[in-house]
Amino acid sequence: DLAREKRIEGVAHVQDESDRFGVRVVVELKRDATPEVVLNQLFRFTPLQTSFGCNMLALNGGRPEQMDLRAILKAFLAFREEAVARRTAFELRKARERAHVLCGLAVAVSNVDEVVATIRSSADVAEARERLMARRWPATDIADYIRLIDDPSHTMNEDGTYNLSEAQAKAILELRLQRLTALGVKEVTDELESLAAKIVDYLDILRSRERILGIISAELAEVRDLFATPRRTEIVEAEGEVDDEDLIEREDMVVTVTHGGYVKRTPLVDYRAQARGGKGVGGMAMKEEDFVTTLFAASTHTPILFFTTDGMVYKEKTWRLPQGGRNARGRPIVNILPVAQGVGVAAIMPVDAPEDDWEKLQIVFATSDGDVRRNRLSDFTNVMRNGKIAMKLPEGVGLVGARICDEGHDVLLSTANGRAIRFPVTEVRVFAGRDSTGVRGVRLAEGDRVVSMAVIRHFEATPEERTAYLKMRRAVTGESVEEDAAADDEAAGDIALSQERYAEMSAAEEMILTITTKGLGKRTSSHAFRTTGRGGQGIVAADLSPRKNDPDKRPARVVAAWPVREDDQIMLVTDAGQSIRCPVSDVSEMSRAARGVRVLNTAEGEKVVSVAVIAEDSGDPA
Repeated sequence: DLAREKRIEGVAHVQDESDRFGVRVVVELKRDATPEVVLNQLFRFTPLQTSFGCNMLALNGGRPEQMDLRAILKAFLAFREEAVARRTAFELRKARERAHVLCGLAVAVSNVDEVVATIRSSADVAEARERLMARRWPATDIADYIRLIDDPSHTMNEDGTYNLSEAQAKAILELRLQRLTALGVKEVTDELESLAAKIVDYLDILRSRERILGIISAELAEVRDLFATPRRTEIVEAEGEVDDEDLIEREDMVVTVTHGGYVKRTPLVDYRAQARGGKGVGGMAMKEEDFVTTLFAASTHTPILFFTTDGMVYKEKTWRLPQGGRNARGRPIVNILPVAQGVGVAAIMPVDAPEDDWEKLQIVFATSDGDVRRNRLSDFTNVMRNGKIAMKLPEGVGLVGARICDEGHDVLLSTANGRAIRFPVTEVRVFAGRDSTGVRGVRLAEGDRVVSMAVIRHFEATPEERTAYLKMRRAVTGESVEEDAAADDEAAGDIALSQERYAEMSAAEEMILTITTKGLGKRTSSHAFRTTGRGGQGIVAADLSPRKNDPDKRPARVVAAWPVREDDQIMLVTDAGQSIRCPVSDVSEMSRAARGVRVLNTAEGEKVVSVAVIAEDSGDPA
C-alpha cells in the first residue's frame, strides 16, 4: 500500500516468503532505485524499525529514582563491588580463624612430648586447658604465619615464644592421636600454607578495585556460559535516527533564484545540452519585471549558505528547497528562510565539503564596491534557523561572491566595465570577526562595480615569461589575436621559453570564461592576468564596445568571469526568462582584450543577467 501510495518510492514488487521456520519478506527494487534510500524509507514508514519508551523507575539505595541504562549499570556494578568485597572480607575472617587454630596445632605437634606430659599430669580438662594456655611455647617456625593472621590479642612474645588461646588449647585437647604421626603433621603444615596463600590473595583483592572488577567480570561470564540461551536478535552498531535527509536520493539539481526572491530546484537532466548560438529553451515563468539573478548546480545533499544584503547568513540543504520544472516560478525565499522584509539575498554559496572538514578550509568574500575579506569556513558551521551575522555591509553595497580558498590561491575580481585584478589570497589576512567588510581589493572607477569573483591557483611567472607563453600558445592552438595588440597593456621583451617551462606553465594554466550582457563569451588563459597587489585599478579583461553590425550601440557589460574546464558546460539566463546550456568547448579561446563569440543570441533589448558553470563530472558550479 505504501508503495502504491508513493510514500515509499523505488519498490517494484514485495514477495512474502515466510514459513514455519521464520519470517522472510523479499522487496524487489526498480532498476533506478537506490537501496539505501528505500531501506531508510522502510525504516521510517513501516514497523521494520520501532522505537519505544520505557519508564526506568527503580529503588537506588532505598530511594525511588528514574534512572537511564548507564545509571542502572553503574548502580549494579557498585552493588556487585560491595558484595564481592563483603564476601572476600568474610572469607578472610574465616581463613584467619582456621589459620589461628592451625598455628596452635602446629605448636602442639612441634612440642608433642611436652604437650602430652602436660595433659597427663592435669587433673581434668579444664586444668589441662589452663596449663596449655599459661605455658610459653617455642614458636619460631610459625612466626610468619602468626604475623599473617594479624590477631592483636595473640601475638608472639618478645622472647620468640607464643601463648595459646582458648580456641587453640581446646583444639589441641580434641586432637586425635593419629594426627601426631608424620603424615598428620604434614597435613597440618600443608593446610596452614594453603590458608596463608588464600589470606594473601584475599588481602590483595580488598586492596585492588581492579581485582574486584575482574572477579565480577569472570562471574558474569560464568553465569552467561551456564544459563545463556542463543540470541534471537542481533546487536549491531547503531546508525542513529533516520533523518529526513536519509530519505532523499542524491541527485544533481539546478537551483534558480530570481530578482523578486523566488527560489526553486530543478533536476539537471531537465536541461538538454545544445550547441552555442541557439535560441535556448523556455525557462521559468516569472512575474513582470522579474528575472533570474542566480543559478548554480548542486547535489540534493549539498549545504547552501545564503548571504543576505543585511549581512546575515543562513544555511539550508538543497533538498529542502521547493522543486519545480523549468517553467515553474518556485517559492519566495521569505517563506523558506526567516529573512526580514525588504532584505534580499546578496550571495548564495553551495559547499560540497563535509562539515567536519570546514575547519581546514577558508572562505573569501567580495563586495560590489571592491572590498574583500577572508575567514575560516568553520565560522559558518553552526548557523541557527534564525541566521548568523556574516558581514556588516554599507547601504547600497552587495555581496558579489563567496568562495572556498587556501593560501595557494589567487583572487580574480572582474568589474562590469571590463576590468580585472588578480592578487594572492595571502594579501588578505584571515579575519577573526564576521562583521567587518574587509580590505580594499580593487579601486573602482566611477559607476563601475565588481560583478564576479573567482579563486584560481597561484603561479609565479615574470611578465616576460607570460608574454612568451601566450605567444607560443597562440602559435600552437591558433588562438584569435584580433583586437588584442592595441589593448594589451603588458609590455615585455621577447625571451626564449624552454619546453620544460612551457609545460610547467601549461599544467598550471586555467581558462577564464567571460560572458557579457550581449551574450558574447570567450575563454582566456589565466596567465594573461598578471598577479599584482590588491587595491589597484586592474587591467583590461574584455572589449565591451559594440560590433559594427550591432543594432544596439550601447557598450556591453561583463556579467561574470570564472575559471572553467574543457568538459564543463555553461548555462546563460536572460532577463526575459530565456536560457541556454552549451558545452564550454564551443566557446572560443581568445585573448584577454577580445570581445568574444556569440554564445546566446539575445533579442533587441534583452540581456544576459545570470551565468552558471556546470561541471559534467560532479554537477558543481564554478
